[in-house]
Amino acid sequence: QVQLVESGGGLVQAGGSLTLSCAVSGRIFRLNDMGWYRQAPGKQRELVAMITRSGSTNYADSVKGRFTISRDNAKNTEYLQMNSLKPEDTAVYYCNAMISIDLYRDPRAYWGQGTQVTVSS
Repeated sequence: QVQLVESGGGLVQAGGSLTLSCAVSGRIFRLNDMGWYRQAPGKQRELVAMITRSGSTNYADSVKGRFTISRDNAKNTEYLQMNSLKPEDTAVYYCNAMISIDLYRDPRAYWGQGTQVTVSS
């Protein structure tokens, strides 16, 4: 059983900062790419940022220069530092990880339960 547990969401004023964390636990053989997605009311879930096991990153244009994704492989944890937050960043944020549970099976995607981020104007 693999679990992804997010923390760090909340309410913040525009221009403020929040840091999200996602801790992965359970049967993990290899933790591959990790990412953060978000879903605002009435909109589709979208990729915010992703990071490979070696640390290469990719960001949505809307968050470049404001958000930073990172990971600690020793702790099986990823982070999303969010600065200069805007009301349009309001959404439920989900962590995602591609995980191999043993040597023989292909990695598959696992999701956290989501954490609400609300940015007031």
